Amino acid sequence: QVQLVESGGGLVQAGDSLRLSCAASGRTFSRSTMGWFRQAPGKERDFVAVISWRGGIADYADSVKGRFTISRDNAKSTAYLQMNSLKPEDTAVYYCAASQTSALTRVDVGYDQWGQGTQVTVSS
Repeated sequence: QVQLVESGGGLVQAGDSLRLSCAASGRTFSRSTMGWFRQAPGKERDFVAVISWRGGIADYADSVKGRFTISRDNAKSTAYLQMNSLKPEDTAVYYCAASQTSALTRVDVGYDQWGQGTQVTVSS
């Protein structure tokens, strides 16, 4: 199993950038597909981005494509989400998740380990 802890959230203005980190512990991080999801108040949890276990393949939600970049450093057991050109509609709690499958899934049920979340608030 992989235990996950997110950090890097905060309050920023529209147009600013943030980088979220997801620190993992456990022996299987380097073999885990890593995803980022977000949940705004009163809404369902939505897919944001996913990266393959080697880091060579990534997929993004249309709403963040071109603004967000997912990456990972297996030597540090950490995944990242670089968020640029932030918009008020990006405000949400952001979660990282790990999947033991190799498929890049956008569905949250495909992930078996989750972090506690980090709040991102973007003011207009």
